This record gives sequence, structure tokens and C-alpha cells, in this order.
Amino acid sequence: MLSFPIIYLIFIIIRALFMIEKKVKIKNKAGIHCRPSSVILTTVEEFPGHKFEVISEKGNCGLQSILELLSLGLQYGDTVTIRTLGPDEEKACTKIAGLFEYEFDFPPR
Repeated sequence: MLSFPIIYLIFIIIRALFMIEKKVKIKNKAGIHCRPSSVILTTVEEFPGHKFEVISEKGNCGLQSILELLSLGLQYGDTVTIRTLGPDEEKACTKIAGLFEYEFDFPPR
């Protein structure tokens, strides 16, 4: 019989194989600060049943908390990988990744 750690490892490998991912570069001049983070997290709510993960050289986080995202300290020019798992993961990943590439202008002109 397989032990729990082996089953968990198999689960992680299978999950990683089926996740959609996109690599993007941060284009907002001020980086991903409070306002862009708020827009990103609000957009995540449009995709119930999806799991998102942000992977960067500065660390990894899920997109459940604005504080987790802010803690990465993502700056202009940083590269991140967005991983998505869910029923419509291609659409969800494309939309969220697009927000990381978007040049926010607050307030809009």
C-alpha cells in the first residue's frame, strides 16, 4: 500500500501536468502595488472554482490574498509565471496574465 507522502507527491505531479501556465513581464512602471493588486484579485473572483499561482524569482503565492501578492514586491521588468487550474483555465490564465502585463494608469486619463 502507498504511504501518504508518496500519494501526495503523485497528486502534486499530476496537478502540475494539467495546469495551464503563462510567463509574462510586469509592464506597469510602478510595479504591482495596491491598486493593480486590487484589480487582479477582483478579476480572480470572476473565475470561481479556479486556483491561481504566481511564481517569480522573489517567491510564490496564490491569488487568494492581496497581502500575499504585495509581499512578492513585483517591480517593473520582473518576470512571473501565472499557473491556473480550473474548468476554464485557458481563459482565466489569459485574463489574469494580461493584467500583470497591463500598464495601469491611476487615475485613468
